[in-house]
Amino acid sequence: MFTGIVEELGVVISRQGEVLTLRGSTVTADAKHGDSIAVNGVCLTVVDVKGDDFTVEVMKETYDRSSLGALEVGDPVNLERAVTPSTRLGGHIVQGHVDAVGTIVSKAPGGGWEDVRITLPSGLDRYIVEKGSITVDGISLTVVSVDESGFTVSLIPTTLALTTLGRKGVGDRVNLEVDVIAKYVEKLVRSA
Repeated sequence: MFTGIVEELGVVISRQGEVLTLRGSTVTADAKHGDSIAVNGVCLTVVDVKGDDFTVEVMKETYDRSSLGALEVGDPVNLERAVTPSTRLGGHIVQGHVDAVGTIVSKAPGGGWEDVRITLPSGLDRYIVEKGSITVDGISLTVVSVDESGFTVSLIPTTLALTTLGRKGVGDRVNLEVDVIAKYVEKLVRSA
């Protein structure tokens, strides 16, 4: 489980089929084989750590459901270690299980922030509410507005500077994870 508060901006060091090697000095400080690290919001298992570099194996299902398949050597990635019992929950409950991939369709500056509009696959809007939480590339964000085709978030200067969203543009794909509580509530209501 994660919080959606990105700890650092890492980088892809190598990619060989299902094996990715990434660099991140913060997340590797205490990482060991078997630990979970969210990479652009995708929960991945560490299989090796060497200095500031860590290696993960990515299943076909993960490549199919996320934007990780488009990563290339040198690309920046959002990194976050899994929560511990003493971690502050600064964002919201994030599983690292991507629901879909959306596309940035607009970016509009507004003062020091930026409003970003992202597409939604059909039917996913039912899990998103105005002023609720959504995870975009592993970043816990507050929804400004939502409709059937997409949603808007506002990014503060810190988010723009310290995450991949500040570097992405119109047409770029992003990993989306809706609030898991909404999915459980829907299932419980349907079962009643």
